[in-house]
Amino acid sequence: MNVVVDRVRKSYGRGAEAREVLTETSLTVRSQEFVSIVGPSGCGKSTLLMMMAGLLKPSSGEIRLGDEPVTGPPAGLSVVFQDYSRSLFPWMSVRRNLTTALTASRLGKEEQRSRVEHALESVGLAGKGEMYPWQMSGGMQQRVAIARALVTEPTVMLMDEPFAAVDAQTRADLEDLVLRVRHEYDVTVAFVTHDIDESVYMADRIVVLAANPGRIAADLTVDLPRPRDQVETKLDARFAKLRSEVFRLVMRPDTPASA
Repeated sequence: MNVVVDRVRKSYGRGAEAREVLTETSLTVRSQEFVSIVGPSGCGKSTLLMMMAGLLKPSSGEIRLGDEPVTGPPAGLSVVFQDYSRSLFPWMSVRRNLTTALTASRLGKEEQRSRVEHALESVGLAGKGEMYPWQMSGGMQQRVAIARALVTEPTVMLMDEPFAAVDAQTRADLEDLVLRVRHEYDVTVAFVTHDIDESVYMADRIVVLAANPGRIAADLTVDLPRPRDQVETKLDARFAKLRSEVFRLVMRPDTPASA
């Protein structure tokens, strides 16, 4: 299902004290596409994602999920946040954390159980349902957060710097995990990150935002074969070229993109 951002603008405050965070912005994340969103701090990446999730209201413009305007958190959309320690309920088991995501559904208990177990297996946590988040490493907790996003079988998953708080090896493992479950669940992904290598490695397209106010500086296609590999993909000359281009745009967004 497409996510359409149509001439969206976001500002805080009123009158002379108003601060424009995101100027008029339009983009489409197409069905089953993986789009990375990158840019310097303060350019409105997370603000854009939260508006797409229906958690923030645009000052003007419209966001649509398919043909339906997003006026609040829509059905069929899940969000994975950076701070897994705050997004999980520490007093609940891992299994209960996932089951709470299905509370509003009309699924029977057997179907709920089946979905929970499948989601845990998909993220490599089969048999860990009775553990509590506080008993797990940071990487395992973020796997739980991803599983909770998947348990509703969403059509769209929004991810806001989900791997920023883990070490490099865990980050690489989680990147590959997300690429795998993205195909398993046929889910559309919009992925905010500060990590330029990560943005290139994972995406079909990279949207580069500039700051003051936030705006789209470039929309780049990632011409790299899938499946991706942490070694072989990053040795590809096309990866190095695109990484350099994205870095240049993040640092100097008002220079034109290379052909």
